[in-house]
Amino acid sequence: MGYELNAEGMNQILGELSKEYKIYAPKCFIGGGRFSDTDCIRYGEIKTVEEIEFDKKSEYSFKEVLNPISETLFFFTEDTIKEANPETKGAIVFLRSCDLHALLRMDEMYLENGPEDYYYKRLREKMKFVLMGCSQGFENCFCVDMGTNISDNYDFSIDRSGDGFKVDCKWDEAASLFAKAAVKEEAVTPEYVTETAVRVQIPENLDARIIGSQMWREYDGRCVNCGRCNFVCPTCTCFTMQDLYYSENGKVGERRRVWASCMVDGYSDVAGGGSYRQKNGDRMRFKVLHKVYDYKKRTGHHMCVGCGRCDDICPEYISYSNCINKLEAGMKEVTDNE
Repeated sequence: MGYELNAEGMNQILGELSKEYKIYAPKCFIGGGRFSDTDCIRYGEIKTVEEIEFDKKSEYSFKEVLNPISETLFFFTEDTIKEANPETKGAIVFLRSCDLHALLRMDEMYLENGPEDYYYKRLREKMKFVLMGCSQGFENCFCVDMGTNISDNYDFSIDRSGDGFKVDCKWDEAASLFAKAAVKEEAVTPEYVTETAVRVQIPENLDARIIGSQMWREYDGRCVNCGRCNFVCPTCTCFTMQDLYYSENGKVGERRRVWASCMVDGYSDVAGGGSYRQKNGDRMRFKVLHKVYDYKKRTGHHMCVGCGRCDDICPEYISYSNCINKLEAGMKEVTDNE
């Protein structure tokens, strides 16, 4: 059911929902940017619709709400183990179509890629998702070419309309709230982009031979293996474990799950002192091919959703979309050399 609401009505609904849910959305953190006197758009808890940033892309993805950067799994002593208490409230997350598609990738990795991840599942079951419509593409986005510009996998959608909002609600629990607060009821189709300035083309003949291309050597010197591209990516799900000890004897403490990055030193270290993919170009190759080649072979769709955040965040101005577009020439190179 579709509804048209003013800001007062929308805030009334958010107020009611906040009794049972924490509400997260992209918001502006004044002075929180990477450079002096710059702001940052990232996810945070909101109380009113005015706090939501509709006009700019969030620099960081929604995933830190569902998959915390550092998450305590359990506490331990010499004799006992106690599971960390779960969040009692559910969460409502406002996100774009590309991130809704990224959510499906996260579900595949944590819930369908072997045994279900218990800690992920208990958070996931308490979450609702709100689609924020996109009236135009943002800088570096290429969601159209990745097929992630449209999504219907939401609990309700929201689009700005003049001074008000248009909502399409599929969530029965919230439908009565919208019906009471709405100015009028009408059919609503969420906005979506049909073209982006950045275009990508993944070669149909892409296969494992691309590993031998010289295109990856460009990134040996350009990449500084900071890992920022992984941390802003909504589909990067790798983590490591860390034990934090409260005492010198190492028998009391807590175990945490912490984000990891395939682009940083130490990620591919193995027992015995070995280390794979020591060159930054090899790490770039691993990341790119995982996003647009081997994951599709397993699932039928690419892992990358075309949000463009990796391009936005890279301190060396390495363009991931440009790297994808080099794959065709890379395939020609390796096939010609056979």
